[in-house]
This record gives sequence, structure tokens and C-alpha cells, in this order.
Amino acid sequence: MFRSFSKSPIAILVTGLTIGAIAGVCAAWAAQPNMQEALGQLQAARASLVAAQANKGGHRERAIGFVDSAIAETKAGIAYAR
Repeated sequence: MFRSFSKSPIAILVTGLTIGAIAGVCAAWAAQPNMQEALGQLQAARASLVAAQANKGGHRERAIGFVDSAIAETKAGIAYAR
């Protein structure tokens, strides 16, 4: 009923190395620790700006807008690298 497919040790080794290399490249592309850290810091900065009093002559609101833009650009950079 079942066939036994015997592979040579070299074929198994080559297959394993190929799969490992592909997995390594995918992990390297997905792992962007600096961009992820920057995104977290930007989100924390935004939360601090939102929590600050609004008596800053409009500068707080402008800063929130700039941080929102930076968050969007950081997310776009992460998505582009995937």
C-alpha cells in the first residue's frame, strides 16, 4: 500500500540546507528590530503628546501630526521591506 521512498543522505542534506537557507532569509526580512523599536517609541511619544495640556499655541497639535506622519512612514518602511 505505502511505497517507501529512500533518499540518499546527500539529497536529504541538500534539501535540509535549502529549506534552512530559505527560512533564514525570510526571518531576516521579517525581523526589523530597529524599525519596530522606532515604531514603539513614536507611538509612546504620540501618547505623551496627547496626554499633555493643550496650552502650547498649536505646537502640540502640529507635533502630533508630525508624529502621525512618522508612524505612517515607519509602518510603510516595514511593509516595503517584507
